[in-house]
Amino acid sequence: MQIVNQTLESFKIGYPLERTAPLDQFLFIDIETTGFTAKSSSLYLIGAAFLADGNWQIRQWFCENPIEEAALLDAFFDFASSFTHLVHFNGNNFDLPYLMQKCEQHKLPHNFDSFDGIDLYRRISPYKAFLHVPNCKQKTLETLLGISREDRFHGGELIEVYKTYVETLSADARTLLLLHNSSDIQGMLQLLPLLAFYDLFNGNIRAKKVQANSYIDYHGQERQELLMKLALPSPLPFSLSNLANGCYFSGEKDEGILKVPLYEEEMKYFYASYKDYYYLPEEDIALHKSVSSFVDPAHRAQATAATCYTRKYGLFLPQWDIVAEPFFKRDYKSHDLFFELTDERKTDRTLFSRYAQHLLEKMAKTY
Repeated sequence: MQIVNQTLESFKIGYPLERTAPLDQFLFIDIETTGFTAKSSSLYLIGAAFLADGNWQIRQWFCENPIEEAALLDAFFDFASSFTHLVHFNGNNFDLPYLMQKCEQHKLPHNFDSFDGIDLYRRISPYKAFLHVPNCKQKTLETLLGISREDRFHGGELIEVYKTYVETLSADARTLLLLHNSSDIQGMLQLLPLLAFYDLFNGNIRAKKVQANSYIDYHGQERQELLMKLALPSPLPFSLSNLANGCYFSGEKDEGILKVPLYEEEMKYFYASYKDYYYLPEEDIALHKSVSSFVDPAHRAQATAATCYTRKYGLFLPQWDIVAEPFFKRDYKSHDLFFELTDERKTDRTLFSRYAQHLLEKMAKTY
């Protein structure tokens, strides 16, 4: 077994990972195998990145022969035991289960129980469409960030290269194998800024400014919108904009803008306990029986779920879950929900911070 070390001089990760834990507690890992199933393939390389002496380091444990698997696993887990956080790319689906199966095969007592994990793929992939990428393969995301790599192979192509190395001990083959793994490891470090998009949907957005605007649309009609200026949880690695459900988001660095359609019209608030209400057809409202019993029975009817409402004219904002109450609808069967933009609410930054998070989550699910 060979152990290869590399120092990434002056390398910066570009994401505040230290908010989670001290940087020297993170271990980035990637494995290379001759197949997807542990029982019928070999583990020949484990690569790891970590911070030491002020620089990011890459260490690789390389099997010169498949019979060295157990020694490789022992050496890796012994080294990893001093870290608390494990970072990988789709490792929950492949790397970690594969390593556990290999430990079981060799009757080794190692596990990952003591680690907190960050799977970059799982954190980024739900926002694939929002990021405007066709897939969330590591090389696709590297291209998104403008990252270029010297390595031009994928893992499947290197299976034959490893077989060639075992048979010939070719230095060129060894170089290709180590280069691919170190490129994957360094690529993970370079992809960390994409976690800002995970934070965008799961962090704490703060509404800094909220104002209502009027504008003229493409058809010459006057429209109204709510403009929110946002402080984002983490700086975005590149500028991004999206339009969904009539809402527009634009983000650059640690600032964002959300534009939401504002509707000035009459809406209906539906009471829940309609059996306690009368509906007054002439007034087109429902009143509680305790205050409407004096109304001539000829001018009232037992309210139903569809007629048990009061009407309100005002400015309304859309919501897809109940962020603010009371909530209004255009009619009983409508699935669209709204809440009223009152003068008091215009200054409620806590509400609009929560509302901005709600809108972004809806936009991500719409794509």
